[in-house]
Amino acid sequence: MTQPVPDPAQLTARLIRCASVTPEEGGALQLLAEVLGAAGFECHRVDREGVPNLFARWGAKGARTFGFNGHTDVVPPGDPASWTHPPFSGHEQDGWIWGRGATDMKSGVAAFVAAAIGFVTETPPDGAVILTITGDEEGPGKHGTRALLDWMAARGERMDVCIVGEPSNPDRMGEMIKIGRRGSMTLRIEAHGLQGHAAYPHRARNPLHALVRLLNGLTETPLDEGTAHFDPSGLQVTTVDCGNPASNVIPERVSATINIRFNDAHTSESLDRMIRARAAAISAETRVDFAISTEVSGESFLTAPGPFVDLVAGVVREETGLDPVLSTSGGTSDARFVKDHCPVLEFGLVGHFMHQVDERVPADQVRQLARIYRRILERYFA
Repeated sequence: MTQPVPDPAQLTARLIRCASVTPEEGGALQLLAEVLGAAGFECHRVDREGVPNLFARWGAKGARTFGFNGHTDVVPPGDPASWTHPPFSGHEQDGWIWGRGATDMKSGVAAFVAAAIGFVTETPPDGAVILTITGDEEGPGKHGTRALLDWMAARGERMDVCIVGEPSNPDRMGEMIKIGRRGSMTLRIEAHGLQGHAAYPHRARNPLHALVRLLNGLTETPLDEGTAHFDPSGLQVTTVDCGNPASNVIPERVSATINIRFNDAHTSESLDRMIRARAAAISAETRVDFAISTEVSGESFLTAPGPFVDLVAGVVREETGLDPVLSTSGGTSDARFVKDHCPVLEFGLVGHFMHQVDERVPADQVRQLARIYRRILERYFA
């Protein structure tokens, strides 16, 4: 007996009722495995280091394959008393679905699950559809989509193209598709000098002065003026600390943290090299030593406009009446991992209420997104 195609709005509400605050699975992936398994998808739990993930494929391995990626984990709701409706109630009222994850991004997952089931059930393609769903996008991200892609590589599973269903539209459905993202890196810099009396600076080496020189040099001149598809890179000093309570003491050490969101004019390696070279030059002049540690969240990437981007943009235009902007704005997403596997872009809901108290989504918008995903699948396999 053919299983009915799930209503994406109702599936969203059911997923919200699963309290899947990172790193808890909360029953969300189990629910999706049951829904997808009943529709003929081969499902595998791909848990790594305690992080829950789900892989689902319909169709033969090795066939032409369209992929979707998303996450069911959510950020903490804060004080439940601050919510109009309980954060994990999945309350439906006046055309809205309320709850943590309603926007980011249980609705996006529900939309592509419903679209995929409807597509393979009603118009089975000559190819395969793969869904990769993680429980660790809002967390460290080390054992989520990365684990799924590693698992796929070890078993010869491959997506030819992929859509990440994160909210991508600022105000209206159809106005923006993300075709890339800036890279993100954090550097923690510690300057070591020689402590001394403020009245006798010649007997000390002030690490604050050296660090300020370094930070001033990094912030006074823009890293670049932007590139064809990216805005200018940005460098922000987010904290400076020396823990010195005495006004007449030159401190021994001081630390600072900077965050860089960089475009495709740079790599994390080139920026790290540049900053270390500047620190070394200042150290040689001041005899203040610098220790620098670097953490890279992701490199910048771009899925260049072409057949895949044109296909998605064309469907979005037909469904919404808007000509979507091809953007690389915003922070990071799991697309930064998928881009090493296949061409990837992001298209999802309007992101107004992400991570807010009273997070909610219009039910009709979730159904519209599912229609867009369904039409993308039909066009891709046509």
